[in-house]
Amino acid sequence: MEVTFQGVDKRFGDVRAVNNLNLVIHSGSLHFLLGPSGCGKTTTLRMLAGLEEVSSGRIFFDGKDVTRMPAADRGIGMVFQNYALWPHMTVLKNIEYGLKLRKLSPEEFQARIEDAVRITQLSKYLDRYPNQLSGGQQQRVALARALAIRPNVLLLDEPLSNLDAKLRLEMRDNITRIHRKTKITTVYVTHDQREALSMGTEVSVMRAGDLIQSGSPRELYNEPKSPFIASFIGETNLIEGVVKERADQFCLVETAYGMIRSERVMGDFKKDEKVYLSVRPEWIQLLLDPQMKPKTEHNNFRLKVKHVTYLGESEQVFFACQQGESELRANHYQTAHYHIDDGDEVAFAIDPTDILVLPFDQNLDSKT
Repeated sequence: MEVTFQGVDKRFGDVRAVNNLNLVIHSGSLHFLLGPSGCGKTTTLRMLAGLEEVSSGRIFFDGKDVTRMPAADRGIGMVFQNYALWPHMTVLKNIEYGLKLRKLSPEEFQARIEDAVRITQLSKYLDRYPNQLSGGQQQRVALARALAIRPNVLLLDEPLSNLDAKLRLEMRDNITRIHRKTKITTVYVTHDQREALSMGTEVSVMRAGDLIQSGSPRELYNEPKSPFIASFIGETNLIEGVVKERADQFCLVETAYGMIRSERVMGDFKKDEKVYLSVRPEWIQLLLDPQMKPKTEHNNFRLKVKHVTYLGESEQVFFACQQGESELRANHYQTAHYHIDDGDEVAFAIDPTDILVLPFDQNLDSKT
């Protein structure tokens, strides 16, 4: 089922929660709506489900206009943040509940139950009540109930937010596995970019009611079109600068750290125009041995380490910032071979192909 939003707005009085949303959710995709609190992602999901009226614009399912169609007629399965299970019903009765409202033959009814139980791996728990299950098991019951009705579109609203870290990882794998088996068009709302990057086939990032950028997780991570996307999808260093030279193959930007050369320019920037440079922490080459040679003759620096955060498999090194800049972060992976202490001076290099020049955003606080 392909879902299309065409110029969709949602207003609550004078507040516009969603602004002119134009988006195609491809059939069979696991599509994430990602963004900070208040960005409009849950409102978008509720309009898709028919739980909120559209103020203007239209929503289509496979080309059919469903904008004014009642929620009950859209064939939507929905899994809520709090599971919404009936506490007085067993797992089996909870899964059966949605099907009892449909006129199905006994054979079809049983086949759907068995299929949902098999996919969610709940056969051992059918006689238990919700309070006898872990959070992850309850979430699987909610999924089974939604899948049993064979929905056109499956909607997941922050489904993992109430789980602990270990269960979240387990349920990520479960949801991904279930989606691959069912191929149901699935729309998943979250503020957790790690969920979106690790699970999504497509991701749409929203901010203050606007759709900022859509694409695959790799596209959004490696080719962000704005400083907001670069900082929201993963970690990055955003460095303010001014363009001093622009050529076909490169851009020279004056920054508080000195002149920085980039060969990945995401816009048609003019001389003396303010920009942001985006540098991922893992793209910074730490030169921890005198024998190490930088990958590039450009962008070689030496700065004092302010502090080091140990992460087990790696460390994050925070360099003392230049005036007006936030701390510069670099990832250190060879922790068993090279030790870095607070106060050390460390040389590093940044390949020009690993630096993105992005438009300046005066509403973005690069220091947060």
